Amino acid sequence: MGADGRASDSGTLRPSPRADGKAPGAPAPGRPVLGQGPPSTAVRCGPGLFSPDGIEAQTCVVTQGAETWARTYYRNATGEALDAVLSLMGPEDRSVRMTCAVRAEDEPGTCETPREPARGNPAAYTAVAEFAERGGQGPLLLRSGSNSPVRTGS
Repeated sequence: MGADGRASDSGTLRPSPRADGKAPGAPAPGRPVLGQGPPSTAVRCGPGLFSPDGIEAQTCVVTQGAETWARTYYRNATGEALDAVLSLMGPEDRSVRMTCAVRAEDEPGTCETPREPARGNPAAYTAVAEFAERGGQGPLLLRSGSNSPVRTGS
């Protein structure tokens, strides 16, 4: 007798059929097969920083499966529209750069570089975001990096 309580004529166990005729363990439509879910994601961020001008940002390197990209989380309370230039630097002198428009509103936002095939150790990647007035006019207001040292009280 098989483990499912049915007689087995060949001595091997056979799965019992389900009412829908599919073998047990077959994934339902739209469901991933066990072990084939979304790849794990690693996020390495620098500290959250803020400027006296009203910019807050935290910049990260994100690795998911075989892809790596940079992401910065920000909040712009300056009352002025800004540009964020986000750069991802990696092994073999490779870099990707993205400019994002930062609206003049005190709401959280994100900026990401395009995803790139990961090369080598994820720790070899660094991301930097620089916030300044639109079109590169005016001074740099904040620079945030994925590997910025965490500063404690002065």
